[in-house]
Amino acid sequence: MYPYLFTPIHINQVEIKNRIAYPALGLLYSYDRKLNDRYYHFFEERAKGGAGIVTVGPVGVDFIGSGFIVLGIDTDDAIPGFQKLTHLIKSHGAKAWIQLFHAGAYSHPLLINNQQPIAPSEQFCRYSKTTPKAMTIEDIHQVQHAFCDAAKRAQESGFDGVEIIASAGYLITQFLSPLTNHREDEYGGSFENRLRFPLELISKMRQCVGSDYPLTIRMAGNDFVSGSNTDMETPKIAAAYANAGIDAINVTGGWHESKIPQLPMELPRTAYAYLSLNIKRHVKVPVMASNRISSPEDAEKIIRDGYADMVNLGRVLIADPYWPKKASMEHPELIRPCVACSQGCSDQVFSGKPVFCIANPQAGFETERKLSVTQTPKKVMVVGAGPAGLEAAITASQIGHQVSLYEKQSDIGGQVWLAGAPPGKQELWQFIRYYRAMLHELKIELHLNTLVDVECIQRLQPEHIIIAEGASPVSPPIQGITHPSILSAWHVLKNNPLLHGNVAIIGGGSVGLETALFVAAKGTLSPESLYFLFSYDAEPHDRLQELMFRGSCRVTVFELTPKAGKDIGRSTRWIIMQKLARYGVEIITQAKVTTIQAGVISYETDGQPLTKTVDHVILASGVSSVKTITNAIQQLNIPYTCIGDCVQPSNIGKAIHDGYMAAMNI
Repeated sequence: MYPYLFTPIHINQVEIKNRIAYPALGLLYSYDRKLNDRYYHFFEERAKGGAGIVTVGPVGVDFIGSGFIVLGIDTDDAIPGFQKLTHLIKSHGAKAWIQLFHAGAYSHPLLINNQQPIAPSEQFCRYSKTTPKAMTIEDIHQVQHAFCDAAKRAQESGFDGVEIIASAGYLITQFLSPLTNHREDEYGGSFENRLRFPLELISKMRQCVGSDYPLTIRMAGNDFVSGSNTDMETPKIAAAYANAGIDAINVTGGWHESKIPQLPMELPRTAYAYLSLNIKRHVKVPVMASNRISSPEDAEKIIRDGYADMVNLGRVLIADPYWPKKASMEHPELIRPCVACSQGCSDQVFSGKPVFCIANPQAGFETERKLSVTQTPKKVMVVGAGPAGLEAAITASQIGHQVSLYEKQSDIGGQVWLAGAPPGKQELWQFIRYYRAMLHELKIELHLNTLVDVECIQRLQPEHIIIAEGASPVSPPIQGITHPSILSAWHVLKNNPLLHGNVAIIGGGSVGLETALFVAAKGTLSPESLYFLFSYDAEPHDRLQELMFRGSCRVTVFELTPKAGKDIGRSTRWIIMQKLARYGVEIITQAKVTTIQAGVISYETDGQPLTKTVDHVILASGVSSVKTITNAIQQLNIPYTCIGDCVQPSNIGKAIHDGYMAAMNI
């Protein structure tokens, strides 16, 4: 089904069984730079799942370049732990790779015991919010030596290959970029001089590891930072790497501080594959593509159409480590989706917390949340087919219980349908695709259009009930709020009613802002229309850009607190705020709406009464738990568990994890 994806490939003398690599991603499972059981179980599961390469990393070559939250391999004491890890990875047929890491100016002083980071030049770093010390020639040689020593330890630890990180804005990128390298010696100035540090490093590492040992590099295909290296310069950099002794090139997007999204749902699937093709045209070593490669079809197309020789599946293999095996066995519909939400991975890392996955309750908890078949199967009734109920149903069935699932609506999914309605959010509907496939695979009884009450429960006589009846919108105490013309955000996202003119949205949390985008996008150019008009130069480019973001509605959001979107993750909030600005959405914070009448909203801000004329009003001011069955069931002598929003309104990740744990605890 995917013949190119599952064809072996060689990197130097090492044969990789397929074209799938799990790349280095920060996990933060320890704060002492050492491996532990959580790391071992995590990486072993990715190897079990069928990936050709499993990359451990980032792993620091010294303390000042990585800090205490990154694994380290800067002393011989680290070797036994890594030997144990490589044995686990290789025992399942995967090749074990390690990514050697130095952050340079990106090292935060708090993570390196308040030392001053080192970098090519003494220039303030927007990412770490500090000014590094400019590296001396001695510092340069010392760091190169640290990489070489780390590579030798990696070999002794049993790794099949070593990757150097030269992407994302870290140390090597800082040497390459004219933005961050202002040196006046042989390591700065001209393009050739800025290349000197990484080329010397590669040459020295090659001497250390030998000619037959795979040495690879991860590089930016385009820094996506104004004034830095673009995809015009990166092919020359890649060619220089290959000539210096690099055996494969792993191409990713830009720097962490780029204002062009690198990972979130906003980035279309495979959008950065062109960067790997751009490099592949100029080198003869294997090239890997990265970023938002979600489905086996996507991965196969990248290999088949010549964009790259391998694909990196990072967060995708966190969401489902068995993605490769399911694809190779022709069951792609059973792959648990990564929807690029960043909530359990990027948001966690940027907050200094351990990685998990909203879609996969086992990720990061591989041992303590391992499923085993029950010795006491029960007749289990699950009420509610939103994400909490769906996860509970499939997990209970996998454990061995007899499960029936009841939903009052005509389809499964619950609020997932609403969450996936705004522009660029349709990826969330992959959850519905997955749960449909799993219900079918596990032969779970599904009863749609069925309202469960006490009489229904008494008639069916389940031995355990899992209640996931969800939440419903609430209305704030505003005069005129009950007028029939006033719509809820849920109604708008579900039914897409006719709207025009000035639209007011009351509530600037995540639901309110996503609804604002949904409304503001009405009447704008579709991607297909944009492609057509651009291809034929039908309109000036600035006019096309205007038509992309100016539609039939003018949207204003009223938020009571000083900051809109407080409940949106750190790695994605800036993207949503940027999009709202592009669509011309006005956000009024510290705005207390007092009355709504006759097409006029009255509100107060800073104690000043103001009004705004509107054609439509949409409420996005929160939800409350539905407890109809929860309250009624207490009179029955049947064990039950309440999960998801009917306990306390939260998010999809909490719902999925609640469902999983409820099933485990039956």
